[in-house]
Amino acid sequence: MTTTIHSAATRAIPELENGDRLTRAEFERRYEAMPGVRAELIEGVVYIMASPVRAFRHSQPHSHLVGLLFTYIIATPGVQLFDNPSLRIDLDNEPQPDVVLSIESARGGRSLISADDYLEGSPELVAEVASSSASIDLGAKFLVYRRHGIGEYLVWRVLDRTIDWFVLRDGRYGQLAPDSDGLRKSPTFPGLWLDSEALTAGDLPKMIAALNRGLASPEHAAFVEGLGRAKADQAGLTEQG
Repeated sequence: MTTTIHSAATRAIPELENGDRLTRAEFERRYEAMPGVRAELIEGVVYIMASPVRAFRHSQPHSHLVGLLFTYIIATPGVQLFDNPSLRIDLDNEPQPDVVLSIESARGGRSLISADDYLEGSPELVAEVASSSASIDLGAKFLVYRRHGIGEYLVWRVLDRTIDWFVLRDGRYGQLAPDSDGLRKSPTFPGLWLDSEALTAGDLPKMIAALNRGLASPEHAAFVEGLGRAKADQAGLTEQG
């Protein structure tokens, strides 16, 4: 009897449909009842993400990008990596970016993990691997991320073999240009150095070699030291409270 009641209740929850206009609470209610589906809420509108996931158009590039950022967080205590998190930005927006890199809230970061295990706020860096989703990633989501002060937004346009890395300055997103060595260096995460050509070409040893140079830089060492001080300062305030 319990199983029958549960199944009936589940069927009573409407399925998400592309173009639905929903509150965030209703979006989450329907989304949780649809395992195996990936969806986002952007400006109050539901977007069902394409399925199945193509190997060379998304899955492999995604894994390479995650590998790059995972290597970075191993060497950078206080920085967190999230893979495909639902991100509560505001009451009309809950995107599900491919990758998020953030500073822990205890060390001054701008996002946190809620009591019900959602990522909330405006993390420091959001990344998307875009093929069929490029129009959304560079359209509606671009505007939402900019408005909410997400400092860095990386979009890998797989079919174009191009990486756009936007940095927020004075309320506008501008492209992060490579330096004289062809490397893009994150202003928010010192030591996060990217050889874009190596990444898009799948030359992983060259990509990691560039990152390792960044991780060995004085800027990265100073950043890690600063994150450690921030945690100690926060711990001191907690004890005083």
